[in-house]
Amino acid sequence: MKDKWSDSEAYERYVGRWSSTVAERFLDWLDAPTEASWLDIGCGTGALCEQILMSQSPGRLIGVEPSESFMTMAKQRVVKENVEFKNGTGDNLPLEDADVDYAVSGLVLNFVPDKEAMMREVLRVLSSGGVAAFYVWDYAGHTQFMRYFWDAAVELNPQAREHDEGVRFPVCRPKPLQNLFESAGFTNVQVTPIDIPTPFQDFNDYWEPFLNDVAPAPGYCVGLSDGERAKLEARVRNALPTDPDGMILLVARAWAVSGVRM
Repeated sequence: MKDKWSDSEAYERYVGRWSSTVAERFLDWLDAPTEASWLDIGCGTGALCEQILMSQSPGRLIGVEPSESFMTMAKQRVVKENVEFKNGTGDNLPLEDADVDYAVSGLVLNFVPDKEAMMREVLRVLSSGGVAAFYVWDYAGHTQFMRYFWDAAVELNPQAREHDEGVRFPVCRPKPLQNLFESAGFTNVQVTPIDIPTPFQDFNDYWEPFLNDVAPAPGYCVGLSDGERAKLEARVRNALPTDPDGMILLVARAWAVSGVRM
């Protein structure tokens, strides 16, 4: 099973709907000055770019994204003369040396195959004293809408564990994030949790996004037989904390990390 990122609308229904909230709190924590130049690596559907534009008054903002579908949505979402989108990846950034003051990335780092190469590229494009800052889901811990799914999947089939993001992405924890930044040469490295509410109106609101093949968990779900998927659906439904009116109240945690380029 390969992770697919070709359907921007499906992504929005799955985790994209929470992206703006996480991005807003991430930027509050970062507390950057206005008029800085920004790079958003793996800008996806534009949630973080949109928040940067709304709250940071950037002098310049560049979004880099490999998926044409996601970039198209970002371009429709974020339209301003000082915003530019480019095709590229984290380990091959289409920017000049010392080109930006802030290099940020939301919910992307764990999907980059060569993270060390990405960190070298980030160092290259940052100006002296520039800041790199990323955030990723706490897949193994408190991202509850994913944990309920994967815990049920593994109970039914222990082999599902190899697809679980909590197992696949060990970098998405405080110490590995800190080590990655420090080993790349960043100073004043800081890590903090960002917790957000993720309410679902009912079980269908929760379950429907798993019925497409974008991102790991939906990809796994779609790959099951009809009978296996029905068993998984029943197991998840029984496990979720549901109000008498059907609402499902969950929380999700992201880990944010930042460091300064000397």
